[in-house]
Amino acid sequence: MKPLSSMKYYSIHHVLVMCLLCFVGYASKAQSSEPDTLLWKRKFNLTLNFNQAAFSSNWKAGGINSIGFNSIFNYKANYKDKKNSWDNELDVAFGFVNSSGQGYRKTIDRLFLDTKYGYELNKNWGVFSSLNLLSQFSRGYNYKDDNVSALISDFFAPAFITSAWGVEYHPAEYFKLRISPFAPRLTIVHDARRFTRTVDSKPYGVDSTKTTRFEWLAFQMQAEFNKEIVKNINLKWRYLLYANYETLDLKTIDHRVDIDIIAKVNKYINVGIGGILLYDFDQDSGAQLSQVFSFGFLYTFQNYQDSKK
Repeated sequence: MKPLSSMKYYSIHHVLVMCLLCFVGYASKAQSSEPDTLLWKRKFNLTLNFNQAAFSSNWKAGGINSIGFNSIFNYKANYKDKKNSWDNELDVAFGFVNSSGQGYRKTIDRLFLDTKYGYELNKNWGVFSSLNLLSQFSRGYNYKDDNVSALISDFFAPAFITSAWGVEYHPAEYFKLRISPFAPRLTIVHDARRFTRTVDSKPYGVDSTKTTRFEWLAFQMQAEFNKEIVKNINLKWRYLLYANYETLDLKTIDHRVDIDIIAKVNKYINVGIGGILLYDFDQDSGAQLSQVFSFGFLYTFQNYQDSKK
């Protein structure tokens, strides 16, 4: 398998564009409905970052000509009327770098879609039911020596669809904790035979002769934090724990942490650093880590003031 040398594999982004148009179109319709009542709280964030390096042929310190790009798009549309609530979030990220002699390689790739219905029991607690999707947009490779690559992931390979039912703790607007004793999950790996495994023949826990795996009896815990911790510096993180009751063991419990810190230089310029820490025994016996530093354009819109508490 050759490494990415052109943008032909990124045609899947047409799917991303369609998702964004559908989601934003829906939210826009909600926006036109009684804006004064603030039944709907909407927040939109778009970050576009570029980086580039170039060297003359006689540059003695060495270096590789490169150009890179990454983008983060987040949209929330949350409805609240008395004790009933309906929260929706679309969180996507994609980036790549094109280096001389190596071609295009991904630096970040995330698709997260979440919708949740909640019913408030008291000021801090409620019950909820949610459905979320976690996947990626394009092919992923493991790059070995001599620029040789091996295909290890793709669009909907894997994709995790989870239906969670339980209680939610929400003491503040910027923090929420979901505890789900019942959280069935569907894992999809399209054409699983493409992916090689050193441990067994089950890439991402799916039998290579199949495309899906169902985990009916499972526990999920999800915590979210999103707040301007000091002026012009925003911290956002999401922690996800998933445990299958049928294979319950410390080493088989999944953990994922997504974290982003964005500092505003001015209204439209930002500096950001983000990363993902992932442990999933079905993928690898060790922890996985990715990190991205960026500088670029930021656009934010919301129709409410963030809570300072």
